[in-house]
Amino acid sequence: MANEDLARDLRRLRRLASLTQEELAGRSGISVDVIRQLEQRRKQSARLPTLHALANGLGVELTTLLGDPPAVAADGETDGPRFVAMRRAVMPVLWGPVPQPPGAEFAPDRLREQIADGWSQYHAAEFDTVLKALPDLITDARSATVAGDDAIRDAGFAALGKALQLSGHVAVRMGRTDLALIALERAMGAAEQSRDPLLPPMIVNSVAWTYQRQGRLDDALYIALRAADGVRLGGHTDTADGLKVWGALTMSAATSAARSNEYQRAAELMAGAEKEAARVAALPAGSDSRMVSVFSPTSVRIERVRLAVQYGHPEEALELADGIRLSKDTPPSWRTWLLLDVARAHTDLGDAAGAVKTLESLRRAAPTWMRHHTLAVAIVRDLWALPNHPVGLRALAEFVSDRDQRDEAAHSDHGIGSTIVHSSGAPTNGCASPTDV
Repeated sequence: MANEDLARDLRRLRRLASLTQEELAGRSGISVDVIRQLEQRRKQSARLPTLHALANGLGVELTTLLGDPPAVAADGETDGPRFVAMRRAVMPVLWGPVPQPPGAEFAPDRLREQIADGWSQYHAAEFDTVLKALPDLITDARSATVAGDDAIRDAGFAALGKALQLSGHVAVRMGRTDLALIALERAMGAAEQSRDPLLPPMIVNSVAWTYQRQGRLDDALYIALRAADGVRLGGHTDTADGLKVWGALTMSAATSAARSNEYQRAAELMAGAEKEAARVAALPAGSDSRMVSVFSPTSVRIERVRLAVQYGHPEEALELADGIRLSKDTPPSWRTWLLLDVARAHTDLGDAAGAVKTLESLRRAAPTWMRHHTLAVAIVRDLWALPNHPVGLRALAEFVSDRDQRDEAAHSDHGIGSTIVHSSGAPTNGCASPTDV
């Protein structure tokens, strides 16, 4: 991790949380001197346990502090043409042409399938592919919303809601949470006209996730619980789709509670979700799983692993992860998080060989996601700082260094910057050996 990025993000997140350096020290258990040195760039980086503690004190995901790399190449207001095209689709030009009804060849089922494919590509970290397709998907959906046929119009609003929701997720991955909220608010507007009672609460879950990324934990908790209650009171938890939506919202609320240091409340919410998840398989199958919230006994267990490792219980995390059987409906992104969290747990316990073995599994299962996540790079850097390198670590270091080189080349006027190792195996620019604090 570049020194400048950590210093900037730590200072920004602390100020967003309205915390002084002393208050963050009290909440995280990290000395105020270390926090000052990190913010003033007198320390180049920190080991994962320190970063975990700081993230917990700030009430954010570790990857928020680490700084997620852009999903696709972009640079502020001069984003690449594909991202500009998505912006224009989400926010059409003022006084622009009104949508025209679709032609006779329009097929709502085909549009829905294309949007479902977009969600599959998103979960597989094929962000550039999704970004390229989104403007046409949004345009076609808007066209359907002015059709003369009621059924096509309802399908158009549903498709527009899901396409704009997908745009919001991509925007979050690119670090554009304000644009994400604009997309999601417009998605909500479309969803409320779709006559699909489950689509608005699904979009609420995306809004809650975006609030979490912004550090708005109370807001995220409030809307997730309110939407979950609405699903339950509406009688929708007797269907597979409805129960999945309720479960995803409940897990989101648990995550917000945990990050707010309300561990008991988070545990109660997760226990309730785990109990209800067992009912999903017993209910009649719902719609395309790619278009509905992720919720199953497996997803609940994966989320419990994440919370355990994030809050300093690596032994519990490994116990929870042991024996997890991933279902065919588990998206690649969830598989990735499970493997990353297991690698984090092994690292926290000093089991370098176990961490490397897990990261090798991640590289085989989801190489694109591994390169995307700064957490994978941080784990490898922590392992590289050890005096004895486990078998296989060099190959992993070179693999994630390739990503570092591409990112630096895309975002720096000085060419390729810090990488974990040179071809000679020597650490470079201090980034391979985080300061042990």
